[in-house]
Amino acid sequence: MQSRSTAGYRLIPQTSEQQLERLVRSELTGCPWHDVKAMLRDVGLRPTRQRMALGWILFAKGDRHLTAEMLYEEAGKAKVPVSLATIYNTLNQFTEAGLLRQIAVDGSKTYFDTNVSEHQHFFIEGENALVDIPNSDVAVDKMPSVPEGYEIARVDVIVRIKRKS
Repeated sequence: MQSRSTAGYRLIPQTSEQQLERLVRSELTGCPWHDVKAMLRDVGLRPTRQRMALGWILFAKGDRHLTAEMLYEEAGKAKVPVSLATIYNTLNQFTEAGLLRQIAVDGSKTYFDTNVSEHQHFFIEGENALVDIPNSDVAVDKMPSVPEGYEIARVDVIVRIKRKS
């Protein structure tokens, strides 16, 4: 298939939902396609082809931590035609809708967590990997005073670990 160009924009030929479903299902196993559609509708997001495909890739493998670049690579392997900008937009939409949790590490690396329950993380240095810590295993004894007009939205604890030499 050839792509068309209009006013400087590159248009990717449309893929039917059934074709996209076959492409993605051939690579992944896990949550059914209709569950992703229901999940998107439940949070008020329209289940577009790209959201459906990215939702399938994100949630079909259970709880996990991905960067936008990791999801872009997985989408490419699954033959899902999507730009990195669309990946970022979709991840941000999913986060705002409560489907993902955004975890910033070092200010330069952002991970998206499919587990939105209260929990904390180990960050494995040298491997750039996040591992969940059950919330019951972390205790924060004292919180700082919050400036007037603000309230604490969430507390994220990231414990940096490295393999023993």
